[in-house]
Amino acid sequence: MQIGAHVRQDGDPIGFGEQLGADVIQMFVVDPQSWDKPTPHPRTEEIRASPIDVVVHSSYQINVASLNNRLRMPSRNAVAQQAKAAADLGAFGLVVHGGHVRSDAELDTGVDNWRKLFERQQDKGGFAVPILIENTAGGNHAMARHFDSIARLWDAVGDFGAGFCLDTCHAWAGGEELIGVVDRIKAITGRIDLVHLNSSRDEFNSGADRHANFSDGTIDPELLAEVCKTAGAPVILETPGEGVAEDLKYLREHLG
Repeated sequence: MQIGAHVRQDGDPIGFGEQLGADVIQMFVVDPQSWDKPTPHPRTEEIRASPIDVVVHSSYQINVASLNNRLRMPSRNAVAQQAKAAADLGAFGLVVHGGHVRSDAELDTGVDNWRKLFERQQDKGGFAVPILIENTAGGNHAMARHFDSIARLWDAVGDFGAGFCLDTCHAWAGGEELIGVVDRIKAITGRIDLVHLNSSRDEFNSGADRHANFSDGTIDPELLAEVCKTAGAPVILETPGEGVAEDLKYLREHLG
């Protein structure tokens, strides 16, 4: 089983991974709060040559579901650009949040916009790496907070080879029980390609996306380890940096 963490040192991602003894790392290819176009990473050859696997997380402002052209169109471009940058690093996927719309009346169009993202890129030869759609924690009109919403989304995009990233903090804070979560989401998507294994600072169904380390979060660490065991996918910790090493130690001790 591959376990690792999100990189806190983008300048030397492999060094960060080696320091943790990680099998896999997650990194950004742009400032996550920007619309910047990716530029080649100065350590590209080192990243590609390393035995540590890499997955890329897209920038946070991307929202391909939006009905606002000034947000949706740059979002589509950013997904394609960041997928290409991920491929250049030898990454196995690009994680993209499900996004949201402004009202329940827009949900169907939001699903259509996700489908169009894949349709339009298919006409250009497809994305350079698989797009891994991540479930989200909050928002009353979110595309991927509740599993019934994810099912609607998957009916539209599943045939295009979309992958799925399961975030445990997001599921918990979004109101989805973690007991049996792997079987429930695989019944919808048929797959889990990546797990973001995070505890939560907030209570169940809070709608708050605030990650916590295993030792002081509101999710039972044994339940997190069980998700890790049953998912059959690489695991990335996005827990606060000061406790990541302890979280990894806990997982290694409980996955034997």
